[in-house]
Amino acid sequence: MRVPENKYFNRSFIKSNLLYGSMGVGIGLIITIFESVINDKIIPSFNIIANLIFSTVISLSITNSIYLFACFWRSENRFAWQFILIYYSCSILGTLIGIEISFLIVSFIYNTPYHFLDHFSVYRYSLLIAMVVNTIIYFYVAQRETMKATLREKELDLVKIKQLKTQAELQTLQSKINPHFLYNSLNSIASLIHEDADKAEDMTLKLSRLFRYSINSHQENMAPVTDEMEIVDTYLDIEKVRFGDRLNFITHIDEAVKNIQIPRFLLQPLVENALKHGLNNLASNGILTISINKDNENIVIVIADNGKPFPAELNMGYGLQSTYDKLTLLYGENYQVQIVNSPEKQIRILIPAEI
Repeated sequence: MRVPENKYFNRSFIKSNLLYGSMGVGIGLIITIFESVINDKIIPSFNIIANLIFSTVISLSITNSIYLFACFWRSENRFAWQFILIYYSCSILGTLIGIEISFLIVSFIYNTPYHFLDHFSVYRYSLLIAMVVNTIIYFYVAQRETMKATLREKELDLVKIKQLKTQAELQTLQSKINPHFLYNSLNSIASLIHEDADKAEDMTLKLSRLFRYSINSHQENMAPVTDEMEIVDTYLDIEKVRFGDRLNFITHIDEAVKNIQIPRFLLQPLVENALKHGLNNLASNGILTISINKDNENIVIVIADNGKPFPAELNMGYGLQSTYDKLTLLYGENYQVQIVNSPEKQIRILIPAEI
């Protein structure tokens, strides 16, 4: 037996009594009108008051009998027949108690004698009405709960569909490798085969590793910073063959963030974007810097280079667009992307340390 929390119990208790007390008043008025029609005259005020007292008190008595038992009996293994049996047993008990309380109230108001458990004709009449009304209420509540359960199932289905859609969109974003990068890499490998076979083999393995990571067979949306940086390093190793000594790559990764999860394949498209649009035409002394640290509750990712500034009207290529799409899918509006040329050209991303 478990007593519910007082706050919830009091609120539900008052609400139930107000609802079914009002219903009892309505039933009393209906009975009064019915008796007036049958007798073809307005019944005396005593009968009207008695009808209202009996219907209201019996309704409240039945309501509290069912409500109190439901609150104190919290078995999770109830069967439908058990509930129906208890429901009607509480209805009968509540009716009998309500009749006796009603007679007691009437005897007090009109100063008439009260005889305990001596109202058998009223028992039959009241029990009949109570059973009919309670059966109607039972089927109404059962139908309402069935509809609520169906609605909840549909809402869960919609949530699952939305999750699957988000997952599919993320997988699409994470599976794309720039075809120009593949083309350039294969050309570099082809040129190395006759010059340096070992270097060509190493570059081929690195390219294979990069593609294996992008395929994401486990369909994970997040990865540790160390894994993401390992893929960036692999990508840069491949690009170093093409750029040679023209570029320097610098990384600053705070120890505190190395095991923190960030979106998969977030860094590589941004690094590729910096090489393609910022540093590609530099003859020498190109610098690409990647830094990741933690600022309060956010992860701060900065991709900076000393190449051509961002244009005033930035055209969203795949790298930037995929970044925005991925962050929106994972974080909603709870992220920031800052693209600036001064005092240093950089893309700065702030994301929560945990989703």
